[in-house]
Amino acid sequence: MHHMNKSAKQRTLSIVKPDGVEKGVIGEVIRRFEKEGIRVVAMKMLHLGKKQAEGFYAVHRERPFFSSLTDFMSSGPIVVMVLEGDDVIARNRKIMGATDPAKADKGTIRADFAGSIEQNIVHGSDAPETAATEIHYFFSDLNIVS
Repeated sequence: MHHMNKSAKQRTLSIVKPDGVEKGVIGEVIRRFEKEGIRVVAMKMLHLGKKQAEGFYAVHRERPFFSSLTDFMSSGPIVVMVLEGDDVIARNRKIMGATDPAKADKGTIRADFAGSIEQNIVHGSDAPETAATEIHYFFSDLNIVS
C-alpha cells in the first residue's frame, strides 16, 4: 500500500462543445490531452436536449447567461469524456486556457480555436467535487475503463 499523495490520479470531465464538434477539432482536443500524458477513460457523443443542458448547468441557473448557454449547449452534438491522470483537473484547465479566449494563453485550446466566452470549444470540471458530479451526469462507473 502506498500513501495517497497530492499527485494521486484524478478524474475530470471534458466536453467538446457544439462549436468544437462543428469546427472539426475533436481529434485535436484529444491529441492535446494525450500529448500531456492524460488518458481518456470514457467517451461518447450525444446531443443534449435543452432540459438536459439545463440540468448539467443547474449551478448557473440564476446567472444572466444561463439561457443562452443552455441554448448553445443543446444546439448540436457534443463529445463528453472522462480524463484521468495526475492532477488532471488543473492540468486540463491549463490546456483549455482561460474561459475568455481573448485572455487565454497562446497555444491553449481556447486561444487557438474559440470564438467567444460562451462558444469556447471545451468545458472542464473546476474541482474534485464538481468533477465527480459532472462525470456521473453522463457516465455510470460501468462506462469508465481504467
